[in-house]
Amino acid sequence: MNIWNRYKKKTQRKKRKEQDASYNVDNSLDKSLLVNVNKLKQDLGDSSDLVIRQFEMGGEPLLETAAVYMNGLVDEKNVNEFVSGALKVEASIEKMAQEYHGVNSFDYIKAHAHSVEKVIVVSDWDKLLLAVLSGYTVILVDGYDEAITGDTKGGETRGVTEPSTQLVIRGPKVAFTESIGTNVALIRRYLKSPDLRFETMQVGSISKTDVAVMYMKGIANEKVLREIKTRLNKIEVEDIIDSGYIEQYIQDTAITLFPTIYNSERPDAIVGNLMEGRIAIIVDGTPFVLVAPALFIQFFQTPSDYYQNFVISSFLRILRVISFTISLLTPSLYIALTTFHPQMIPTPLLISLAAQQEGVPFPLFMEVLIMEFTFEIIREAGLRMPRAVGQAVSIVGGLVLGQAAVQAGIVSATTIIVVALTGIASFAVPSYNIAVAPRILRFALMVIAGSFGLYGVLMALFILIAHLSSLRSFGTPYLSPFAPFIWSDIKDSIIRQPLWSMISRPRLISERNVQRKDKGQKPVPPDSNDSHSKNEKGD
Repeated sequence: MNIWNRYKKKTQRKKRKEQDASYNVDNSLDKSLLVNVNKLKQDLGDSSDLVIRQFEMGGEPLLETAAVYMNGLVDEKNVNEFVSGALKVEASIEKMAQEYHGVNSFDYIKAHAHSVEKVIVVSDWDKLLLAVLSGYTVILVDGYDEAITGDTKGGETRGVTEPSTQLVIRGPKVAFTESIGTNVALIRRYLKSPDLRFETMQVGSISKTDVAVMYMKGIANEKVLREIKTRLNKIEVEDIIDSGYIEQYIQDTAITLFPTIYNSERPDAIVGNLMEGRIAIIVDGTPFVLVAPALFIQFFQTPSDYYQNFVISSFLRILRVISFTISLLTPSLYIALTTFHPQMIPTPLLISLAAQQEGVPFPLFMEVLIMEFTFEIIREAGLRMPRAVGQAVSIVGGLVLGQAAVQAGIVSATTIIVVALTGIASFAVPSYNIAVAPRILRFALMVIAGSFGLYGVLMALFILIAHLSSLRSFGTPYLSPFAPFIWSDIKDSIIRQPLWSMISRPRLISERNVQRKDKGQKPVPPDSNDSHSKNEKGD
């Protein structure tokens, strides 16, 4: 039995060597159609979604051809048009040569393959494999060591819908999709300018994910653009599934809770950033587009701020910053004031707080810590569960647990109010990335407040501000325009001035083309006396 197994293995090795010897040693295609087809089947594991359609065209002599594509990655209609257009030859090969002097059969087929875009001739085997796995249809011709590829990408994709993570109060209800081509088209609908540039590259040694860099030539900072391209080219990983992978590989520093690269699924938000001189990074397979460089204050702004009155927008921005501060500091201040500085609390309120704490078995620090952990668990459970059930769990769970905890004497009613206010304030921040930072820092501040009181909280704030001041986003100070202070850029920070007064771009973002072209747009109503005189003349 062992002798038979050894003989069987020896025969299989000999057979594999013979098959390998029939292929080219180098990375080029073979002139034999049969060899190329067999090698495709072997390299792709004879996968069931690999479609190979073989044809015989012409009269005498017959010319053998094959069309190869991956089922599910192509549009069947485009494939049929591409193949039928390229291989629809009724005349014989000899008649082709007589009618088209100096044109061989391969060139004749290529000339008729015009039903799709991006018709490319490849002779490298790796490029042929990449084309097949990217949704291209490949035409192989017997007797030629080249192949014709046509862009027939398609398959099941998600259509353009309303944004799901960034709600639209006012503005276009359009969101990016998982298709890089669709996303580029959505941006070009807003910016019909030849200065809008689009450069693509592939990242990931196995996934070969398409990554596009989009910018406005003449407005974007050339230094930042070169730095982004350099960092993208340095990425050497096997796969890129989402733009979050790219974000983690190209950000200035990874040791921070604050995002230094902005992301959005709204085309109007990306267009606004492009016009300010920023650079967009679009990753195939994800609807979230990255924008760099990013500033801290940018995460508190929304596209809707520019679609309504500047007074309303300014008020909402201030409200978001206050909500961020409440989410970060409220529990720690409550612990510090109640435990270490009761003299700073009004006497009636202090008496009420002391009365509530009489029946509670835990110290105030443990009381707040338990409720904060409970609130975070409820919030995470609501996000991970199905949407209809998740909302019910978040609302009912919070109300029932809070009321039951107070009645059981585990926590005080004031603690429930503080925790609830903190949680609700965190939802007022428009960007999820920046809203996560205070949720984590909150626990560290509570520990510091329970150990050192108000003094410890203030020292922690100084350290936090120093950390934010040290952050850079592709060389741009994270706290700009406040640190360093740039007066001309304050007009679009926490407050927003009228659109007609915003005639310059951020100085640290677009260094070359700071001044906008839309000057003198301040609305000037007609003089009432002039209008009356015109009416009288008309009468």
